[in-house]
Formats: sequence, structure tokens, C-alpha cells
Amino acid sequence: MVRYDVVIIGAGVAGLYASIGFPKHLKVLIINKSHPWECNTYYAQGGVTTAYNDADIPLHVSDTLEAGAGLCDETAVQFMSEQSQKVVSDLMSRGFVFDADELGNLLYTREAAHSCNRILHAGGDATGRYLHFFLLQQNPHPMLSHATVTDLLMENNRCCGVEVFSEGKRKLIHANNVIIASGGVGSLYEYHTNSHDISADIHGICIEKGIALENMEMMQFHPTVFVGNHKARKQLLSEALRGEGAYVVDENNCRFLFQYDERGEMAPRDIVSRAIFDYKQRTGSQVYIACSHFDKEYFQGRFPNIYKALRDLGYTMPQDRVPISPAFHYAIGGIKSDLEGAVVGIKNLYVAGEAACTGVHGANRLASNSLLEGLVFGARAAQTIQATQTIPCASKFELSTVALELESDKEKKDILRGLMWDKVSIVRTQQGLKEALEVIEHMLNENIGRLLHLRLLSAKEIVSSALKRTDSIGVHYITKSEN
Repeated sequence: MVRYDVVIIGAGVAGLYASIGFPKHLKVLIINKSHPWECNTYYAQGGVTTAYNDADIPLHVSDTLEAGAGLCDETAVQFMSEQSQKVVSDLMSRGFVFDADELGNLLYTREAAHSCNRILHAGGDATGRYLHFFLLQQNPHPMLSHATVTDLLMENNRCCGVEVFSEGKRKLIHANNVIIASGGVGSLYEYHTNSHDISADIHGICIEKGIALENMEMMQFHPTVFVGNHKARKQLLSEALRGEGAYVVDENNCRFLFQYDERGEMAPRDIVSRAIFDYKQRTGSQVYIACSHFDKEYFQGRFPNIYKALRDLGYTMPQDRVPISPAFHYAIGGIKSDLEGAVVGIKNLYVAGEAACTGVHGANRLASNSLLEGLVFGARAAQTIQATQTIPCASKFELSTVALELESDKEKKDILRGLMWDKVSIVRTQQGLKEALEVIEHMLNENIGRLLHLRLLSAKEIVSSALKRTDSIGVHYITKSEN
């Protein structure tokens, strides 16, 4: 029997930064679903938020709390902000290079709902890609790729390892500690910006095991996404575009966002998403992001990946207006975690990044706090594990024989994605949520594969949580009628 000191589920920013916190002599294994780079970190266009200096910590905390609409855990937010300069310094001491001017001064930028410039970028709009590649190079531990975690091995509220499907068969991997860093729930929605591997499997397993999830109704939708491509993952148009001065306009070039909020393009994401959604429904107008007032060389240098992606889609930037729509972007809620990175109520189990609910985002994530959260709490989980004495599990576990997928699952997954987009997205109603819950419960009672079953459990939890919160707050916006 193979036993690891630590198994990390996920190879994004949280999982990889946790991994480099463990010395080489520890037996650590990272598991990822497909290629190492197929994760949300790789696609992250925004930057890493950091308190500009010690004096900026209270303001960063205040901005985060305001965006979170009163539901943030202030202690967690304070901790994250206080750790921000430390993790940035650690990355730079290891050799990571943030964008800087000719004199080597770091280029701090600003995004919506931030009161000052405090966001660091790398490669212009490719911070996630640069950071992910760097952390992969830094990681000293082995990785099991193309492996899907299908269960957590549990003994008396203690995690003992995982069951995985790899190389065509199921395997048991025993571990003294497990870190969940598997990301959010993007593939539950028809329109999303996430990696295709992000499908809420682990959340579903947690529901089965009685592991607490929190704030699962809080799903964030990015306001500026090009959804006209035919891929499941839609083309994100970074928050930084608006932060740098891009306009959101209608067919007549009217900057209508000011009709909804005096901050216009710089209002928080939930406000901008709802404004675009409402304006399109109310007027029938197409909505665009306009950058024609940008200098072409500046645009290419600052947003090289957006420039190339839109060029490949037939747009000439920055001259052309690009049609946009909101799309699912980030799961604010998740597996309930404490400030040590530990899953509440379960021994030997930890969580970091988008999979977790640390309380730092509340009801609406502040732009670019996500990479920071993954770094801070990934490092914290690694520190906690090394400071905690672990008692190995004694139980013997058997491999499951339940089919992972059935031929009919694909059609039902598509139905689920459409249902979640229509009934459980930007604007919700009690009626629509109840209809969604009825369909989900019906599918759960059908003959389906285990992976679809786990997705449906996660979707049911999102809908049930949304039904329980009858008042609108942050990204959870609920109205009384379908109109």
C-alpha cells in the first residue's frame, strides 16, 4: 500500500503554492484532472492584489468588506491583507517577475471597486499563466495527471486519502493529509469562463460525506465576456480593461452604466453584470466593450493575450467594439474553512483557493483578490500540516464499483447547464429556483453515472442555498417575478 504525507487535489495557484511549502523529504503527491495547465489559474487575466504598503492594509480591508456587502469574515480579510506583501515578496525572492517600469518600479494597477492602485500583473493580461508556469517550475514534488478524484476516504471524521480514476482504472491513494485545491463549479453553467475541468465533483463528494459547505448561493458572474465562440469556456475580457479606461456602451455608444451606478464601469462586478443583463432585456440593445480611445501599441502591450484572442475571432483591436455578455466566473462559496486552511469539523483535511469558503469574499469577490487568497491560504494549509501531528488511519477501504459515466449523461449535463444559466444565474426568482430544484431532484433519481451525480448534488446545494436566502445581497439577486 502506497501512503503519502500529503495529497493535493488540484494544480492551480493554491495547490502549487501549498506544494512548494513542503520540503522535498516529505512524500507529497499533486493530482490534477488533465494537463497541469488546464486550471482556472492559467486563464486568470487579472493580477495579484496586495496591500501597497502597511498603511494601505486598512483600506484594502475596507474595499474588500464593502464589495462583500456585509457578509465577509473581517478577521479572514484582515489576515489575507496582512499576508499579501509577504507572499508577493516570497514570489519575487524565488525569481518571479511582476511587470515593472524601465527603472524597475513595480507597476500597480487598479480594477473595479478598489480605491487605489494595488494590483500587480505579469505579462500584461497573463498574470495567471505566468504565475502558474512559475509555480510548476518551483514545485519539487511528483504529479499524477489525467486523474479524476472520485471519492474521499473517510474514517470517523478523518480524511485518510482519495480514490482516483487514472489510466482506465480506479485506485486508492492513502494519505496522512489531503488538501483540496480543486477550484469551483464553472462547468455547471452554460456560459462560463472556467477551465473545462472545473465541474464541482469535489463539492459533491463533500455533500455525500456531510462536510460543511457555506455560501454556495454566492456565484459571481463576470460582466464582460465574449460568448460568441463555440467552446464551453467563453473568452474573458479582463476587469483590467475597464480599470484602464475601457467603456461599456450600447449600439448608440451610450455609456448606460451610469444610469445604474454613479461609478459606471468602475462599479463592483455584481452591479455591472446586473446592469448589462437588465439593459439588454429592457431595451433589446446589444452591449459592447469599447476601447477605440486606447493607443494601439499600449493596448497590444498591456493586453497581449486579449489582443491575440480577439484577432483570432476576427476583431481588430482596439478599434472594434466587441459584443459582451455576463457569464459565470467565480464560486464565492465553497467548502467551509478556518484561518488555518483546515476544513471545519474534519481532521487531516484542508482546503484552499476557489474550492474553499474562507469568508474573505462575502457576497461579492473584490477584483483580483482570488489569486491572493489562493496564495495566502495555500501557504497557510502547508504550514498548519507541518505543525500538526497526524495519526494515520487504520481502516481498510474498498474500491467503488459504481459506473462513473453512462452514455446518457452527456445530454443530462447539457440540460443541467442550461437550467443553471436560465434559473440560477444573474437574476433569480423563487419560482425559477423551485423549478430548477425539481428538475435536479428528478435527475438525481434517474439512472446516472457517479460524476453526473456529484455535479447534481453540488447544483442542488447551490439552488437550496439560494432558496433559503430570500433577500437580495451581493451577487445573489432575487426578484418576485420572472419578468
